[in-house]
Amino acid sequence: MSHGKILLFGVGVAALIFVGVSVWNRIAPGKYDAFAQCLGEKGATFYGAFWCPHCQEQKKLFGRSADELPYVECSTPGGQDQLPVCAEAGVKNYPTWVFAAGERLSGLIPLETLAEKTGCALPL
Repeated sequence: MSHGKILLFGVGVAALIFVGVSVWNRIAPGKYDAFAQCLGEKGATFYGAFWCPHCQEQKKLFGRSADELPYVECSTPGGQDQLPVCAEAGVKNYPTWVFAAGERLSGLIPLETLAEKTGCALPL
């Protein structure tokens, strides 16, 4: 086999590995999927805005499982106004978590606190 064919073969194998890992990362469950789903089932709601750095930090705590959060986007696409759903919920700060009993917590909330407030099991 010539050096060119070996190089081409190596590039092809690397591309297949990259695609495989990318697909696996999209379809594999995240560590906190069940926890994030439980939060919603227990009546917790996470209100935030796409431009809010603390909201992004809150989502990062959940890693791949952030898509499972009971999240409500409060900002209009231009980032200048608040959507009516959040105004009606009385959201003034981001992020804000509202729990089933009506309790509110604002700011970056540790996962342990979310588990305590909802009774959802935090994975080890």
